[in-house]
Amino acid sequence: MHIRPRQRRLAAVGTALLTVLTAAASLPSAAADRPERPHGGGLSATIRYTEYGIPHIEAKDYTNLGFGTGWAQAADQVCTLADGFVTLRGERSRWFGADAAPDGSLSSAAGNLSSDLYFKGVRQSRTVEKLLATPAPAGPSKDVKDTMRGWAAGYNAWLQQNRVTDPACKGADWVRPVTELDVAARGFAISVLGGQGRGIDGITAAQPPSSTAPEHGTATVDTRKLARAASELFSQEDSDMGSNAVAFSGRTTANGRGLLLGNPHYPWQGGRRFWQSQQTIPGELNVMGGSLLGTTTISIGHNAHVAWSHTVATGVTLNLHQLTLDASDPTTYLVDGTPEKMTKRTVTVPVKGGADVTRTQWWTRYGPVVTSLGPTLPLPWTATTAYALNDPNAVNMRASDTALGFSKARSTDDVLTSLRRTQGIPWVNTIAADSAGHSLFTQSQVLPRITDDLAARCSTPLGKATYPASGVAVLDGSRGDCALGSDKDAVQPGVFGPSRMPVLKDAPYAENSNDSAWLANADRPLTGYERIFGTVGTPRSMRTRGAVEDVAAMAGKGRLTVADLQKQQFADRVPAGDLAAADTAKACAALPGSTATGTDGKPVDVSAACEVLKNWDRTMSTDSRGALLFDRFWRRLTAAVPAAQLWQVPFSAADPVRTPNTLNTQAPGFATALADTVAELRAADIPLDARLGDHQFVTRAGQRIPVHGGTEGLGVWNKVEPTWNPAGGGYTEVVHGSSYIQAVGWDGGRCPVARTLLTYSQSSNPHSAHFSDQTRLFSRSKWVTERFCEQDIRKSPALKVVRVRG
Repeated sequence: MHIRPRQRRLAAVGTALLTVLTAAASLPSAAADRPERPHGGGLSATIRYTEYGIPHIEAKDYTNLGFGTGWAQAADQVCTLADGFVTLRGERSRWFGADAAPDGSLSSAAGNLSSDLYFKGVRQSRTVEKLLATPAPAGPSKDVKDTMRGWAAGYNAWLQQNRVTDPACKGADWVRPVTELDVAARGFAISVLGGQGRGIDGITAAQPPSSTAPEHGTATVDTRKLARAASELFSQEDSDMGSNAVAFSGRTTANGRGLLLGNPHYPWQGGRRFWQSQQTIPGELNVMGGSLLGTTTISIGHNAHVAWSHTVATGVTLNLHQLTLDASDPTTYLVDGTPEKMTKRTVTVPVKGGADVTRTQWWTRYGPVVTSLGPTLPLPWTATTAYALNDPNAVNMRASDTALGFSKARSTDDVLTSLRRTQGIPWVNTIAADSAGHSLFTQSQVLPRITDDLAARCSTPLGKATYPASGVAVLDGSRGDCALGSDKDAVQPGVFGPSRMPVLKDAPYAENSNDSAWLANADRPLTGYERIFGTVGTPRSMRTRGAVEDVAAMAGKGRLTVADLQKQQFADRVPAGDLAAADTAKACAALPGSTATGTDGKPVDVSAACEVLKNWDRTMSTDSRGALLFDRFWRRLTAAVPAAQLWQVPFSAADPVRTPNTLNTQAPGFATALADTVAELRAADIPLDARLGDHQFVTRAGQRIPVHGGTEGLGVWNKVEPTWNPAGGGYTEVVHGSSYIQAVGWDGGRCPVARTLLTYSQSSNPHSAHFSDQTRLFSRSKWVTERFCEQDIRKSPALKVVRVRG
């Protein structure tokens, strides 16, 4: 190929020369997939695309593998990635204005200004550089740093060689080359999502009280209210991240080998999407699965021997230290009577169309001063008291090493070894199965070392309320003997070591649906862990109850195959419907004149609803009639009636899966919820017996794609959280829910048996052929037959080979 002078100059600064070859399955292997060797010390990778735009990336080492991964991610998601890098540089206000809101993928900041103030502060303090310089195992390994360096080069190469067509950023000046530091900063932001990332607004707003400010001591704090707020803040029920996963041991399967079904629930838009690929370094690494955008390793996936998934855990990844302040200076705090001056971090943020904003953040030995954890959990900074946030994941850049260890594992024991060696998982559980028939659940997280004994000794009055209720510890920061201490087997101080983590090995099934570790297997409950990990003997969510019922029945049946996992994923059973629909229909029919009074005081004829609910099939499939009616009714009822009044039979820790039960149809609000639901659907011109798929859909390229699945409160395994827009026809978009799904097993051959699905598809570019192709599969409950082994890749009728060099 002729190289023009300008291209020669670009190549000299690390540009990629791109050759795209479209290869039919009949092409000789040498032509189809021989990787080209780099010249002159440059970087190279071979990317083979199969159906649905899934890339199979092969390179000679980790730097080159990162190069190919960065290139391929940019090809599918350049605008989403570039938007994230604007966030990480603290430049959102500069480009988009201070008052606009980020997409929430990299923090909980409510607005661009607070996001920028925080991330600019991270840059100025060289936080990420210091973590990169920390020797392994406390810091990232050379292999991981090589992938980061290569990823940045690959992303930049794609930008230099391609025209951006995605309207989200076409022609935008903020789409710029990145560095290894930018890539590492993304990993840092993901790591602190549950800690500093949750408190960004409170960190950046924290300012010492003025001398004229009224005094508000801790006696004015409503501890019970704050305890409730903390419980709600750390609850998974309304979170935009969740998940289900189950591993079956060989005792339950048709061939004695393990099975794994992973179903993470993540956002459908923005920077927290998954992206699917295969990564191969011959003789070193061969792994396939989903990666969070901007990361360099496989987050959830499998290799030839082991498969794993993650679920968002109940462990609380932060704690607070209540500071006693010097009477003469609210920026000085006391520890054992000795004053310590807070550290100032002054940050300036450029603002589009306005003056620069300069603000000071205040840091202590425990972490930053914070004045809130969200709008419902204020933590006022007074003349005598302030609160500092401790986030141990702010010094944890080991998650990629943990993932890399999983990618090279040959067994579930190797998965545990990776967790114990790297200790890099910030906020998820791990569920795994292997080809030898082993199963694993473990809640191995980086958590503050808050033991129940330490909380009992050192909690402030606020902490005595929040810790039992939510696991959020508020410790007395004025006492040196309230320091977190260290476990001998921990790679960093102030966190629990691996020996303290809940672990369940080789159970017939190991399942989690975002409740605590207690009922990973109902016959082998896990106990003995500290409150900060989660609860024991407390009510489970409707989704956990339904999931445990389903997987226990599957394990009891035995002879399981990958096909059984597929059926479970898209059964769309509604546990809440099984418990309550019949009673609802019966009580509906018993209403005098089948009439109920709505909140507006007007009578509503609900007779038609009674029959629809009676005949409903108790699923959230697209063809289900009555699903939408029950969904809207159940949301209203559970919002209006406290859990303690909703059921006639209360929760029992001796029977946690089947209790509570028996709907209390006499509860105040029952008839009103029914009346309001019927009135709402009629006002929207939606028939009470409408097919769910006619009114729960997403629109892609101007066409409606029906979506099955249901909300958290219904307990559906296949969770979707849609946006209600009755004027637009019902649920008109999915905000978050089932994302990268995998069903994996082994049949004794060299290739795993794997079926996958990326519900929202590989690309967010509406001009891409892979913008909605897998979404259409999801709508029809169809799967992608994975091409992991070499012969399967070569046989792909869609095979396209892309060779990139730098």
